[in-house]
Order: sequence, then C-alpha cells, then structure tokens
Amino acid sequence: MIEALSYDFVQNALIAGVLVSIASGIIGSLIVVNRMVFLAGGIAHTAYGGIGLAVFLGIPIFLGASLFAVVAALIIAFITLHHRNRMDTFIGLMWAIGMALGVVFIDLTPGYSVDLMSYLFGSILAVSQEDIYYMGGLLVAIMIIMTFWYRDILAVSYDSEYATLRGINVPFFYMLILILSALTIVVAIKVVGLILVIALLTIPVYIAERLSTTLAKMMILSGIFSSFFTLCGLWFSYRFDIASGASIILVSAGSLFIFLLLNRLRLV
Repeated sequence: MIEALSYDFVQNALIAGVLVSIASGIIGSLIVVNRMVFLAGGIAHTAYGGIGLAVFLGIPIFLGASLFAVVAALIIAFITLHHRNRMDTFIGLMWAIGMALGVVFIDLTPGYSVDLMSYLFGSILAVSQEDIYYMGGLLVAIMIIMTFWYRDILAVSYDSEYATLRGINVPFFYMLILILSALTIVVAIKVVGLILVIALLTIPVYIAERLSTTLAKMMILSGIFSSFFTLCGLWFSYRFDIASGASIILVSAGSLFIFLLLNRLRLV
C-alpha cells in the first residue's frame, strides 16, 4: 500500500474518504437521532435521477445529483411536516421515479456508455481534484452550521415541542437537516455507492451512540470510526483487488459485529 501512495488517484481517494467520513459522521448522527434513516434512503435513490440528468445534459455529476437530492429533501420535508400519514407512500414513489428517471436519461444520452456499477457501489478511486474541493467545501459548511446552530439543532432533534416553545423555527431546522443530509448522501455515493450509502451513514453512528453521552461526542466519534473504517476498507480493496465501496462497508459491518460481541461480554 505504501508504494501506491505515490499515485495521485490513491492520494485523492484517501483525502476524499476522510472528508466524506467526517461529514457522514456528523450528518449520520443527525439522521439517526431524528429517525430519518428511511427518509435518507429515499433521498439517496432519488438522487440517481440527478446523476442521469447530469450525464444527459453534460454537466458535473455532483451538480445534477445535488440539485435532485435537495429538491427531493424539500419535498420530503413538506410531506413529513404536513402529510405524515402518507409519508411512506410518497417516499416510495419518489424512490422509484428517481431511479427510473436516472436509467432513462442515461439510455437517452447519445454515444454514452456508463458503468452503472460505479454509481451503485461507488468509485472512490475515480475521485478528481474538483470532487475533493466540493467535498471539502461541504464539510466546511456543515461544521460552520453545526458550530453556530448546534443548540437549536440539538433541541429540534431531541424534543421538537420544547424547541417550538423556545421560539426555535422547527420547520426551518428540520429542512436544513434534510438538505445537509441530501448533500452528504451525494458525496457519499462517490465513496460507497447508492446501494451502500445508508450503511456508511448509520453503522459508525450506531457504535458511537453506544459510547456517547452527548450529540457532539457522538458526531466526533462517528467521524473517527467512519474515517478508520474507510481507510481500512481502502487498504483491503487494494490488497485483495476488490470493490472499494463494498470493502469499506464490510469492514464497518465486521467492526460492528465485534463491538456488539464485546458489548455482550461486557468488555466495552
């Protein structure tokens, strides 16, 4: 692995892995404590429509996927705030339509032959310098928002009624969390793919949640665990020549199994 570090694409993959892991740790914590895992899954699959649109229009993949994901997040926020009893139906519908639109746009793109597996299971080794700038910018934005609005987001996440009584604009912060989740999901798709993105956002968070007493500590531990799993997964991917996205998730799942076993034995 040491000799591989001389290659630019490996360096880019390592940097991207750490950036996305830290962002996933922070946002994944919010997704879990707000019980938004199913909503995040709907956003992830709807984002595939944006990937297809970007390919069809010849615009950057991140741009197309981000626009689609943010629109999906806003629609989901509206539905969950005003039509919660229909939430499952609408999210399932958006899930299917997003995937279908992605496939249709790609099929309609003249002369374009795309490797769908790279979007479904990740292609971190294909990360470009521009992708890293986007990931870094998103992480900075997330950290700034969490620094200035941590207490408000904390209140909304754990007790929305109390937050409302305090005069906090609950719908605004709810939509903000979903939008940040959408953008994080888009960059995480590059690392582990659309199919596995929810695992990256939840497995490290689950372990961190069991070891934390505050949301801030949970976010920090989630980012550390996620970065460790990602780097280990990249090593296994390089060592055994297997898909990087699947390798990262298998390392995460294996670590979760070990943690649960140790927890069962009262060792952690």
